[in-house]
Amino acid sequence: MAVKEFKAESKRLLDMMIHSIYTQKEIFLRELISNASDAIDKIYYKALTDENLTFDKDSYYIKITPDKENRTLTVSDTGIGMTETELEENLGTIAQSGSLAFKHDNEMKDGYDLIGQFGVGFYSAFMVADEITVISKAAGSDQAYKWQSKGAEGYTIEPCEKNGNGTDIILKLKENTEDEDYDQYLEEYRLRAIVKKYSDFIRYPIKMDVTERRLKEGSDDEYEEVKEEQTLNSMVPIWRKNKSELTDEDYEQFYMEKHYGFDKPVKHIHIKVDGTVRYNAILYIPEKIPFDYYTPEYEKGLELYANGVLIMEKCPDLLPDYFSFVKGMVDSEDLSLNISREMLQHDRQLKLIAKNIKNKIKRELANLLKENREQYEAFFKSFGRQLKFGVYNEFGAHKEDLQDLLMFYSSKEKKLVTLDEYVSRMPEDQKYIYYATGESIDRIEKLPQTELVLDKGYEILYFTEDIDEFAIKMLMNYKEKEFRSVSSGDLGFETEDKKETDAEEKENKELFAFMKETLDGKVKNVRASHRLKSHPVCFTTDGEVSIEMEKVLSAMPNGQNVKADKVLEINIHHDVFNALKEAFAHDKDKCKLYTNLLYNQARLIEGLEIEDPVAFSNDICKMMA
Repeated sequence: MAVKEFKAESKRLLDMMIHSIYTQKEIFLRELISNASDAIDKIYYKALTDENLTFDKDSYYIKITPDKENRTLTVSDTGIGMTETELEENLGTIAQSGSLAFKHDNEMKDGYDLIGQFGVGFYSAFMVADEITVISKAAGSDQAYKWQSKGAEGYTIEPCEKNGNGTDIILKLKENTEDEDYDQYLEEYRLRAIVKKYSDFIRYPIKMDVTERRLKEGSDDEYEEVKEEQTLNSMVPIWRKNKSELTDEDYEQFYMEKHYGFDKPVKHIHIKVDGTVRYNAILYIPEKIPFDYYTPEYEKGLELYANGVLIMEKCPDLLPDYFSFVKGMVDSEDLSLNISREMLQHDRQLKLIAKNIKNKIKRELANLLKENREQYEAFFKSFGRQLKFGVYNEFGAHKEDLQDLLMFYSSKEKKLVTLDEYVSRMPEDQKYIYYATGESIDRIEKLPQTELVLDKGYEILYFTEDIDEFAIKMLMNYKEKEFRSVSSGDLGFETEDKKETDAEEKENKELFAFMKETLDGKVKNVRASHRLKSHPVCFTTDGEVSIEMEKVLSAMPNGQNVKADKVLEINIHHDVFNALKEAFAHDKDKCKLYTNLLYNQARLIEGLEIEDPVAFSNDICKMMA
C-alpha cells in the first residue's frame, strides 16, 4: 500500500509536536481523551438536526485499554467517527482541526462546547508511541477505515472492519530508555492518576478494566485477582452545580479530594459569571499555613480548566501575591490558549478573571472580619504577614485594597484590632496613630518609650513582626491620621514639664556634648528626655529608619549596613542624672564610664547586641570597685 506523505509544513510541525510544544509526555492522554469527548459531543449536535441519528448519553463513553503483552495502549470512543475523507483531512494535515471546523458549522447549545481548537493534540501521542493506528467508523456509514503512521515519513489509509460507530486510537509504545520509562503508560495506577489529574471532569465516563483483589468465594483468607470495568472520572464538576444543591460538607470534601490542604478551610467562595467572560470558580481561604508557605519552593496559583480539562495545575496570574494563600480552581470557556493548551496566551480575558477574583476575595475577607471575628483572627494569625507584605510590596500600589484587612495588637484592648477600630476610639486631641515595635508583646510593654504615650491615655499598636513597620511606612496614614512611633524624636504633643526639660538641657549643654563625644559617633545626639518617667535612659530616633528597621535590614545579606539615627535620651528626674552631673563636675573618667554603661543599657532595652561585651563587663567591674 502506498504511503502518503505529510505536507512539508506538517512534517516540521510534527517534529515540533514531539520535541518542543509539550513539556510533559503524560499530556498525550489528556489530548486523546479530549478529542474523544469532542467526538461524542459532535454526534449530539448532529442528532439535533439529523432524524436518522439518536443520542442516548448513557451509551456513549471513552474506554482506555492497556495491553502489556503487546505494549499497546488503546483509547476508544463511541462518538461520531470519521469517514475516509475526514481521516485524510483531520489526520493527514497537521493543525487541521476537525473540532474547530465543526464548531463553526454548528450552533452551540445546552452549554456544550468542543474542547479541541488547533488539531494538533492527536500528534502528541508520537511523544510516547513509535506507531499510531486509528480505526474509525462514521455514524450512519457502513464502512470503517484504518489510518496508520510511524511518524514524519507519512501515513496510510485503508478500509477495515469495525463494530459500531466511533474511533479506536492504538498506540504502539516506544521502547524504554535510560531516561524514559514508557511502560508506565501501561500501568493501571498511572493511567488512573493521569485521568484523575487532567480529565476528571470530562462529561462522559472514561472506563477501564481495573484489577481488583478479592476474597475467593467460600474462602476466609484466600484471595484472587479479578478484572472489573470501572469509571475513572467524576464527570460532573462541583463548580457546575447550583450552589443550592451543595452543602458545606460538599465543598470541604472537594477541598480534601483536590489536596488543597489538610486543614478545614475557613471559607469557600463559589463564583459563577456569565458576562463578557464566562467562568466558574471555587476558591478556599485556608485556616492553617502550609509548612512550605514562606519558602522558595511554594508555588502560588489556582488550577485552571478549559471546559473541564485541566490546563495548568498552578496558574499564578490568577492571584496577586498578597492573596497567594488562596486555593482552588477556575474553569472558563473563553480563554485563549496556546497551541499545546498547556499555557495561556496572556489576554484580556485572563486579566479580567484575575481582577474579578481579587475583588471577590477582598470582599469575602472583609465580610469574614465583620461577621465571624474569631475565624478571621485565626486566618490572620496564619496569613496576616502576607497581607502586610502586600501593603509594602510594589511601592504601596495595593495599600488601599488591604489596609482595612490589617490587624495589630492593642495596648488598650489587649487583643488584635483593626486600624478603623483604633481611629474610631481616638480622643479629639490625639493627632497620630501611635505604635511601638519589638520582638514580643511582653518586651514592648516594658519599653520605657511607651510610658508618656500611655500616661496621656493614648492607645498604642504593638508591632511584633519584622514586616509591620515597613508596611506602615508605606501606608503613611489611615483616614488622614499619620502613624507615629513612640520612639520618634517628636511625639506630637506638649508635656507639662517640657519647659523644665528644655531648661535642664540648656543648663547641661556641656555635659550632653561630652557624652556625645565619649560615644564617638555611636549616637547622633544626647539630650534630656521629656518622655521618660521611671526609666533612666532610652533610645529615640531621628529620621525614617527606626531601630527595629535597622535590625531587619542588618540581618539581610544585602543590608548595606543601614543604621538608625539613634538619640540617647536621659531622664533628668532620675537619680542617675544627678550622678552624671556630679561625675562630669569632678571626675570626667567616671562620667565616661557612666555614659558607656547608659549607652549599653539602652542597647539592651532595645534588644540590640552589646558591641563589646568584654569592655561592658570591665565597666561594670570598675563601677562596683
